[in-house]
Amino acid sequence: MSGPTRILAIADSDSYVKWGAALLAQAPEDWERTLLVLASPVLPSSDQLDAALNGMDHLGAPTIVDLSALAVRISKTQPDVVLLSVRGPLVKVVVRAVVGAARVRPVIVSGLPGISIPATRKAIAHRAQVDLFVLHSRRETREFSALAERMGIRQIFGLATLPFLPHKSPGQGQDGDVIFAAQAKVPWEKDDRLALLSWLAESARRHPYRRVVVKVRATRGEAQTHAERHDYADLMTELDPPAPQNLVVAGGAMSEHLAGAAALVTISSTAAIEAIALDMPVVIIDDFGVSAALINTVFEGSGLFGNSADIVEGRFKRPNRGWLEDNYFHGPDQDDWVHGIEDLLVQRASGDFELKPLKHGAFGGVLRRAWDRKRALGRFDRSWSGSIALVIGTPARWALAVLRRLKRMMRKPAAARQDDEVLTTEQEDISELVEQPR
Repeated sequence: MSGPTRILAIADSDSYVKWGAALLAQAPEDWERTLLVLASPVLPSSDQLDAALNGMDHLGAPTIVDLSALAVRISKTQPDVVLLSVRGPLVKVVVRAVVGAARVRPVIVSGLPGISIPATRKAIAHRAQVDLFVLHSRRETREFSALAERMGIRQIFGLATLPFLPHKSPGQGQDGDVIFAAQAKVPWEKDDRLALLSWLAESARRHPYRRVVVKVRATRGEAQTHAERHDYADLMTELDPPAPQNLVVAGGAMSEHLAGAAALVTISSTAAIEAIALDMPVVIIDDFGVSAALINTVFEGSGLFGNSADIVEGRFKRPNRGWLEDNYFHGPDQDDWVHGIEDLLVQRASGDFELKPLKHGAFGGVLRRAWDRKRALGRFDRSWSGSIALVIGTPARWALAVLRRLKRMMRKPAAARQDDEVLTTEQEDISELVEQPR
């Protein structure tokens, strides 16, 4: 192969833009690196793009393209590597567009933008056709590899240090802000969110010399990777007694908030890993439990779990050193994702580089492909075939889900527990793809 390796990253939501851009920054400097944003129902606002790309000026402002324009771009530029930094259900849609437009199929890479424990069947099934699946800890690689083997899916996994981990000293010390890293999906219920806000408000009252910041990913009218039912800014008005002035809701880049912070509080946000990298104390809230649904089982053994009393009193925690090595803080010499791509480029040059077939979600032919596209892109897919497929496919999908649930209820408890993982991720797919008002 002559000339530098050309790698094109395609991203959709704000969290995937942040991950894709940061992973591009880890690629070799002599590679030609480009970032595009795919128009979809979770298209970030300009403020969200600015926050996601904070500190990555070398990439420039990304071009926003629809699926047709993306295919034209692939046809013209013929990248060697395509990084799919998009939500799971969109991966196979973009793979089809890329493969259809490329004269020589590029190496296709994908991954997950943060904490990915527990490993889920859907995460693997959606990315079954990619050549390299990037993960960020030894534990993630171990658990995903074991699950892929059980599913009968041949997959290569690459290890990369979580690409947006900061590499500088923390800012304000113990008198700085306390940041609560909010998440769209956890906690889900309104009462739980109000309870959490009330603990933060009480902490702010007891420590009037510092701000308590509810750091959100999106403000009203902005989309994000997961739909959010109860907005924290709206809930603030329902607090009784009213919120103190030093409890605030704010957006923006997490890196900027952490630069002036004393501690971080969350249920399961990847921001906890960013805070640990800054040697900042953390509390992982366990009042709502520890479970796969809360995405916080990864913190078992970390020593970071705390409750509402810890938040109110300002008792923050440090991680157990033994937990760090297996969870996101391995040595950089263990990263092998670039080496994995280089091996695949050699295989590509040999001519023996067939696209892997889809093992799940391929039934239905042309109608299924149109349904996949419409479901993932919403109003950004303007094809008649997509609209027709959605009308036909949606009732069939829900009927199939009901049949699967009935089937689960009739199985033995062990088998039912195994399928709980599938049910959870199917519900995630539906919530992720709800088109939000713009």
